[in-house]
Amino acid sequence: MMDPIIRMQKITKTYRGVPAIRDIDFDLQPAEIHALLGENGAGKSTLTKIMAGAVQATSGVMIYLGRQVSFSSPNEALRAGIAMVYQETSLIPSMTVAQNLYLGEEKFLNRLRGIYISAQQFLQSLNFSVEPTALVETLGAAKRQMVEIARAVHHDVKVIIFDEPTATLTPEEKRHFFALLGRLKKRGVSIVFISHALEEALAHADRITIMRDGMHVLTAPARELNRDLVIRAMVGRTLSDTIYNKHRAPSDLRKAGQRILSVEDISMGSMVRNNSFSIFTGQITGVFGLIGSGRTETFKIVSGIYKRNFLRGGEIRVGDRQIRYYVPREAVQDGIVYVTEDRKSEGFFETMSIAENLMSGLLAADRNGKIAINMGEMRKLAASWTTRLNIRAINENARVVELSGGNQQKVVIGKGLIQQPRIIIFDEPTRGVDVGAIAEIHQLMNGLADQGLAVVMISSYLPEIMNLSDRILVCRQGRIVEEFSPIEATEEKIMYAAVH
Repeated sequence: MMDPIIRMQKITKTYRGVPAIRDIDFDLQPAEIHALLGENGAGKSTLTKIMAGAVQATSGVMIYLGRQVSFSSPNEALRAGIAMVYQETSLIPSMTVAQNLYLGEEKFLNRLRGIYISAQQFLQSLNFSVEPTALVETLGAAKRQMVEIARAVHHDVKVIIFDEPTATLTPEEKRHFFALLGRLKKRGVSIVFISHALEEALAHADRITIMRDGMHVLTAPARELNRDLVIRAMVGRTLSDTIYNKHRAPSDLRKAGQRILSVEDISMGSMVRNNSFSIFTGQITGVFGLIGSGRTETFKIVSGIYKRNFLRGGEIRVGDRQIRYYVPREAVQDGIVYVTEDRKSEGFFETMSIAENLMSGLLAADRNGKIAINMGEMRKLAASWTTRLNIRAINENARVVELSGGNQQKVVIGKGLIQQPRIIIFDEPTRGVDVGAIAEIHQLMNGLADQGLAVVMISSYLPEIMNLSDRILVCRQGRIVEEFSPIEATEEKIMYAAVH
């Protein structure tokens, strides 16, 4: 093997005396695609943030291009040739795509038309269908991720680090992304990518490094590993059968209970068009659709986040009562809770503690107008839900921003469950979540359905849809177009319904 472009030796990072990673050794070869795997809280993001200058190591040595370095900021690392694309985007919402792409490289006099033409040509060369004149705040999560990726590639760096780069991408967009990685590798760029999609790592990485509990477990060529070996190294046991059972009998499916939600011909602009369906208690209803199909928008209407058309907007009934919510609080008080797919922007208050976030959920659902907060009650509540959801934190006062992605997701779910819903809508509940946490979230969702709640799961991951749903709804062009039983359906049938 050649001399590594990055070598990290005995890297340790502590927070308040508690180690996030301990004595990590890691190396990245020139023109290598290196996957970094592990459960949430394993230390993957901490390690890569040290590489990218966003976090400074407590101890240890990093050697880059043959010399010892310690970057004090991401900008310093970028100037040296290391860029990182974060799981949560760092774009400026009020600026256009093109302005974000060329941010920091502006000339004294700029001609916007020239910038937009240049940006459009560059984005097309990457096969990213993003309009350069669009404001970032109007983009969905997938297109924002594309802009982040494009911005990193544009800097023409030697090392690019991707944190969950495909979490919001469609299958076609993922294909383009990995083709892009192949082109970057041919140009001599070294790539590190964190992913919870194990198949992606096994299929596209040259080498895989696995971490567990802040420590290095193994590094090996991807061709020498398989899914079970990777999972066993990540969690100390095999979870393949637990997460995605391959065979379900008709007796495994829950029978529909009471019709609790009826939606008839609802419409919202061009995103949702004459959409009709029903949701029943005691079942998990899986909703599949490609990005832009209107699946999320439909259920944001149901939960009071978006408003349907005032005229000819359709009808929504909860039980026998017709409703039209103007704010989410009204839906919450009726027992409808939406767990967002974008946890950072919409799911939690990042500078507040776990307890404060959970209490905010309780206050939103309070039917008596209570505004006073009992601190003892809040701590007791936090301790109970932290245990129930297995939220891993440095201590009970940890801010949510200090948690790993999977534990942040558990806090968001906890905020929803604490409101005691009758209908709970999970939008991409396991996006950016490791295999251990996926099993826990799936077990939780199954438990809620068994208790008689109506559970809606919006997911773009077909194995999850197939193996967790009691019935499957397929959304296309703003409405539900097909309903399947997971016993009779195949992934091919579902995908065909979603695209044709």
